[in-house]
Amino acid sequence: MDGNVHLKEQNRPVSVDEFVETVADWDDSAVDQEHIAIELQHTHLPKATEVNFIEYKPDAGLVEVQGPPPKFTAIPRLPV
Repeated sequence: MDGNVHLKEQNRPVSVDEFVETVADWDDSAVDQEHIAIELQHTHLPKATEVNFIEYKPDAGLVEVQGPPPKFTAIPRLPV
């Protein structure tokens, strides 16, 4: 299960700590929870907030789904 599904299923604000645990369980890499927390809090959660996908309240330590995930129209370029 990925973190976004977890947030949708909860249908309530989720603590950042709970979200980090969910992502750590889902992520098969050897990255520890502290690294995941830093990446989420400083990069991924603010970006998701900018596109109105989630509401991230850093002072309260809460995350909640606000709407559908953004759709991207970028076409990746592969080196030839």
